[in-house]
Amino acid sequence: MSFKNLKNIASEALSKAKDVAASIQKSDEPVGGVPVAVTRKVSVIVFNPIVKSEGGRKLSEVLNWSKPDELTQGYIADVREVSHGYANYSVVERIESDSFPVKKDGFAYTVDEFLKYLRSNTGFHKPDEVDYHRIVEQFDIIAKINRGAIDEVWLFAFPYAGFYESIMAGPGAFWCNAPPLENTDSANRRFVIMGYNYERQVGQMLENLGHRAESIMDHVYRHRGEADNLWKRFARYDQTHPGQAEVGVMHFAPNSTKDYEWGNKTKVKSRYRTWENFPNLDGEAIEVDHTYWGGGEIRAHHKWWFSLLPHITGSAGGLSYNWWKYIVDPNEVN
Repeated sequence: MSFKNLKNIASEALSKAKDVAASIQKSDEPVGGVPVAVTRKVSVIVFNPIVKSEGGRKLSEVLNWSKPDELTQGYIADVREVSHGYANYSVVERIESDSFPVKKDGFAYTVDEFLKYLRSNTGFHKPDEVDYHRIVEQFDIIAKINRGAIDEVWLFAFPYAGFYESIMAGPGAFWCNAPPLENTDSANRRFVIMGYNYERQVGQMLENLGHRAESIMDHVYRHRGEADNLWKRFARYDQTHPGQAEVGVMHFAPNSTKDYEWGNKTKVKSRYRTWENFPNLDGEAIEVDHTYWGGGEIRAHHKWWFSLLPHITGSAGGLSYNWWKYIVDPNEVN
């Protein structure tokens, strides 16, 4: 057995031990209060090459795509709202790079060839994955994490930039909609690098955060059996649990039959309203359809979904009743 495998086994055993210890430790925190809000410091890095053949305009302007700063502000406002005031992101650093991120194999587009491929929708480089270690080194990210200057990183770029929607780095990093970024243990804590596409809108940014939330909550509840796994219960939808839908997941509303089908007009039974009274999850199911979460619009659905995540003080079995605590800070996860 390799040293790496032994290290993983030891880490998982320690995690289980911490869960057991936490579960028998009585919390003095009252149940049902408003958690103290947190502020998370963000480094925003925008890759927005200059297109000389188009009068020196930026790529996002040439293609009439979204403005990264407007996306950022809209997203920050939405997250604050749907977390009930708990999660407050503050951009403490904004860097704009007139370059294309380098791929894992060393390839980088020129602006003219990228535009050619984009306009013909063919010819894009494979493999697509970006060289995260180059970005981490180029922008001195680990040093900034270690001295507390930032808590996470948001990368903005264009389609085919090679970013994961989210990836976790640092000691004890785990799956966060992507494999953990290896060789980043020199950081003194875990941190997340988000990948956003300024061709798109705030709704898609919320979806990236949603998949981050799904990954983190899977990890938080990984030692819980089916009967005790509140996250699995929250995530039920009718297709996987006929007649027992609750809130669903990012891609599947309570009545969805395929990915992204937030506009399904079919009525199904759902107990989503019980999550408004968490931790009291008693209550009858009601009939719901697309009108309950925005009629099929991506941003509306995602805000509805996020707003139902538990967000109060208190805990049970060593797990917080404020799931946002884990989503915004993976260092809170055992």
